[in-house]
Amino acid sequence: MSMLNSNWQAFLENQGAQIENEIVQNFGSAPTELIATRDSTVLCDLSQFGILKVSGEDALTFLHSLCSNDIKAITPAIAQLNTLNTAKGRVLASFLVWKSGTDYFLYLPLSILVPTQKKLSMFILRAKVKIEDVSSQHVCLGLSGKEAGALLKSSLGTLPQTALAVESNATSSIIRIENERFTIITTPEHAAVLWQQLVTHAKPVGSPCWDWLNIIAGIPVILPPIQEQFVLQMLNLDLLDGVSFKKGCYPGQEIVARIRYLGKVKQRTFLAHLVSEFAPLPNDPLYSKDFAGQTSGNILNAAPSPQGGYDVLATLHISSVTDAQLVHWKTPEGAVLGFHDLPYTFPLEKAA
Repeated sequence: MSMLNSNWQAFLENQGAQIENEIVQNFGSAPTELIATRDSTVLCDLSQFGILKVSGEDALTFLHSLCSNDIKAITPAIAQLNTLNTAKGRVLASFLVWKSGTDYFLYLPLSILVPTQKKLSMFILRAKVKIEDVSSQHVCLGLSGKEAGALLKSSLGTLPQTALAVESNATSSIIRIENERFTIITTPEHAAVLWQQLVTHAKPVGSPCWDWLNIIAGIPVILPPIQEQFVLQMLNLDLLDGVSFKKGCYPGQEIVARIRYLGKVKQRTFLAHLVSEFAPLPNDPLYSKDFAGQTSGNILNAAPSPQGGYDVLATLHISSVTDAQLVHWKTPEGAVLGFHDLPYTFPLEKAA
């Protein structure tokens, strides 16, 4: 089923968008767009993501019992990062959740939307809950850069002030992702008008640019190859406020809590650069000498870098990085990862 509204797709193509598999790849020059993403203000269609709507009088208790974070803390003004995990604590999906009225909206990669919807539906039983894929009823835009806040305020008249704060009006909701980065959820009918307002001071860019922004922010995106592979601490989702250690039970809660309270976080997610003409793929193996030919970690996400090559998020045994060992991609003699600082820190002393 097509998720990209046909009128919206036609509009984007008229703006010069190169679309493959219903996702905007670029607007004519991917390398130039990456540099603009790094250095200026950019506008992006986010059709690589979709939206699930969870409604009904039991929606709150239903989601609270399944998700890793405190769903009860969500208000129409505050969104929240969450995960859905297996009973063994492995992450099936991570997503932003926001609220409108009594309905909850889950924003997650389109590639895992259907299996996530099916998984959630298995738990409905007698609960008064309805889960719908409403992706085609919305257009999601990304705006990033130094002028992003002022541009949004002039276009929509309102602006969320803190990370994951939400501001809504009759046609749109704005979620502040980071200091200078915003996601706008609007209607297909209003999207073209909003795009034309924003593009006066923002350069249109393809979806890989937004993927790159997530990577340098240290925000992992769960894609099919890495589902059920990692506990949320390995993905730094505890450091991104994607879990509450004070709420009640949810699938995988015992495993997640044990890792926290026994201090046995052996793997973390790191930001690195790879010099390669070939794109790294999610779940590609990584090797370091201390693991004697066995994998010491995996690629999570990768995107082309403004400086050439690829920037990646990789989950690795902490010792492979703190001991200044060379970490190789795909084979024990493969390309070497060059590590860079994340915008947040984690306690290396918890390595075990």
